[in-house]
Amino acid sequence: MHHRYVGTSGLRVSRLGLGTMTWGKDTDEHEARDQLVAFVDAGGSLVDTAAGYTDGRSEALIGSLLGDVVARDEVVLATKAGIWRRGGERSTDTSRGALLRGLDTSLRRLGTDHVDLWQVHIWSDEVPLEETLGALDLAVTSGRASYVGISNYAGWQTAQAATWQSAVPGRAPLVSSQMEYSLVNRRIEREVLPACDALGLGLLPWSPLGRGVLTGKYRTGTPSDSRAASPVFSSFVDAYLDDRSRGIVESVCRAADGLGWTPLEVALVWVRDRPGVTAPIVGARTAAQLKTALQSEARSLPPEIRTALDDVSEAAS
Repeated sequence: MHHRYVGTSGLRVSRLGLGTMTWGKDTDEHEARDQLVAFVDAGGSLVDTAAGYTDGRSEALIGSLLGDVVARDEVVLATKAGIWRRGGERSTDTSRGALLRGLDTSLRRLGTDHVDLWQVHIWSDEVPLEETLGALDLAVTSGRASYVGISNYAGWQTAQAATWQSAVPGRAPLVSSQMEYSLVNRRIEREVLPACDALGLGLLPWSPLGRGVLTGKYRTGTPSDSRAASPVFSSFVDAYLDDRSRGIVESVCRAADGLGWTPLEVALVWVRDRPGVTAPIVGARTAAQLKTALQSEARSLPPEIRTALDDVSEAAS
């Protein structure tokens, strides 16, 4: 698998990341093991998790596999803090104390003394930005994190945070932004991507398959084993089951038919090769689903198909 530098930093990762949001819940330890092996065997390195994923079980499951299934130095380990879930209840706390306590808890779960990339999971108006960013500085200077980034920050928030970190020598520069980005959601192209480009941040798109819609599995209904059939995730998927998104999905499927690819490959390669993108984060419930995504590594969209997809999805930006 090809590797890319994250923004203008020296951090180098595979151009496809392994997402673990469902690990410890929908993805059990056996599937997780198979996914991690398949990913690393394919040359993948970036493994992304968060303290808030499945009440910490995602991190704990990764920790149980590192050193057993794969060596710690074979992966670029990324986690996040700031969003906490306990028993289904979500809370946000980006204070320095909460973030650093969360990082220490994450390190214990992951069974490591440092993470390669530590990200603030969400913006908060309730805590001064300089306090939140101060936690990132301390994480780097204490050796608990090698690089730091942000997630789910608007364009002006990205610019403010990155400028603050670069204004004074000795602060830990932001190297990445993790945002939702796909053919059915191109909103970050207005402000976030230009901010990242201007300030040297690499983009790590989450949900590059439009929350599963771009795989084409909802074209004729809602499969019983899909997220849209789950009371927890149905509203998450419903946002992209409108007429505009259906039109984009049909274009993706037509392109896939013409190329002899799967719709997943078309949608994923489109995101992967967008300007400013470092590595889309792909989550899969099963190893079989992940292996389909990994097949995209050898793919490259013909220019005329890329242009057609750009045009048909432009209205969704």
